[in-house]
Amino acid sequence: MVGSTYLDFDKAQGKGMRLIRSGENPTFGLLIICGVNLGLRISDLLELTFGELRHSEIDIKEKKTGKTRTLSINENIHQALQYFKGENPNFKAFRSRKGTIYSTQHVNRLIKQYFSGKHISSHSLRKTFGRRVYNNNGRSEDALMYLMELFNHSSMSLTKKYLGIRQQELRNIYMNL
Repeated sequence: MVGSTYLDFDKAQGKGMRLIRSGENPTFGLLIICGVNLGLRISDLLELTFGELRHSEIDIKEKKTGKTRTLSINENIHQALQYFKGENPNFKAFRSRKGTIYSTQHVNRLIKQYFSGKHISSHSLRKTFGRRVYNNNGRSEDALMYLMELFNHSSMSLTKKYLGIRQQELRNIYMNL
């Protein structure tokens, strides 16, 4: 099973800010930053409004699971939002230049345009969040438990597989002979 892979968090964060600051594609830059900092599925990410993103916390009901989740909006997102001061708080945050909400397909095309690599898609943003949490928490079982809960996975082994950790460990066996 080959799914999407994760991106380098710092590079994704930097690319998002460059797209915002340069004016090349500010809305998509914000989507990248929110994607790697919130860990939402693209269907939930695309529903967020500017008003919600300006709060310190928001409650969302996940489309796929129907579960309610509370998200903390961190400083990375607040810094990016400084470039969107005039936006109506009721507007969806991720709209194309035509004013329509991005489709998942359009986001996938833009991800491939701005990032190189095999198996990247909108889901790569969620996996990037997961890898960042895992690495920032010492690659520990606690980190996997947090992510298992955040991602609504049924087991830690599923979370490890989702993040590509097991495959990486197996690959390392061969490289360390």
